[in-house]
Amino acid sequence: MDIVNEIFDTFMGDYAYAKLMPLKPALYDFPNPTNATGEARAFSSWQYEPATKYFSLEPSQYAYMSSWARDNIYRQSLNLFLITWIFGLLVYFLFASLSYIFVFDKGTFQHPKYLKNQIRLEIRQTMISMPIMSVLTLPFFLAEVRGHTKCYDGLDAAPFAGYNWLQFPLFLVFTDFCIYWIHRGLHHPAVYKTLHKPHHKWIMPTPYASHAFHPVDGWAQALPYHIFPLLFPLQKLAYVGLFVFVNFWTILIHDGEYVANSPVINGAACHTMHHLYFNYNYGQYTTVWDRLGGSYRKPNDELFARETKFSQKEWSRQTKEMEKMVREVEGEDDRQYDPVESKKSQ
Repeated sequence: MDIVNEIFDTFMGDYAYAKLMPLKPALYDFPNPTNATGEARAFSSWQYEPATKYFSLEPSQYAYMSSWARDNIYRQSLNLFLITWIFGLLVYFLFASLSYIFVFDKGTFQHPKYLKNQIRLEIRQTMISMPIMSVLTLPFFLAEVRGHTKCYDGLDAAPFAGYNWLQFPLFLVFTDFCIYWIHRGLHHPAVYKTLHKPHHKWIMPTPYASHAFHPVDGWAQALPYHIFPLLFPLQKLAYVGLFVFVNFWTILIHDGEYVANSPVINGAACHTMHHLYFNYNYGQYTTVWDRLGGSYRKPNDELFARETKFSQKEWSRQTKEMEKMVREVEGEDDRQYDPVESKKSQ
């Protein structure tokens, strides 16, 4: 994340901090100590070092004109909060919107368990949660920027030959295993209604439900991503790329398009089973841990053919079992569904 932080500072941060937190004029000579009008300037003693060996962004003079230099912990904290929040929203709206436009099947709107004003509610929940999740995530990104993780830069700095490739399956296995148990733990009666129920409000989710969590729930399920580089080496650019991938995958499994009936990959069909029936398919990327943990449920074959996917018979079966599970897990169902009449007019 120090690479992203450097890009942010180069194009935005340096100018903003020079304006908002300026240095006082220096009392000693310094190259170019005055501006074009002869007004005294001040420059910090901070020296630029690229965040990565693969490219550098030579800073402007504004990088040296703030009392909060680039290595100031308060500046780094504020930067990382803004980056996590704004970048998270951009990824969310970009990929969720693309999925909604080109992938999501609008026939889902007719499902009896699709909520009234659901997309607006999904986006609203995301808007509330994102800044809080960004604050909770900040310590992990700050640790990486300040060199307290096992992230490395050059490919030649990998711990052994082949690790630059091995880190990706290792990351997926580690995070998939951890998220399975965190997600399953969030279904414990002691915490479900407070933390995880807001995400299960969406029985038939759209791509915009992908980040519509209680903030502590969303943060908890993201913990393995941040813990991984504390325990295992991870190349810096891979760290950024995997952050994007994790967000993209979260949208992918909520897009409602059941492309592949894979027994291994936890795709949208598997995750739909989770939203419909609650106590199954807790995994993130694969079905491995659900199979080992006895919580795997094979997606209904009817989901993979359009004529049966949206059939009244299939929807009736889903509704009957879903309502039974809601009574067991939540008690009274307090969701507000779209009335049948309004769905017919859509």
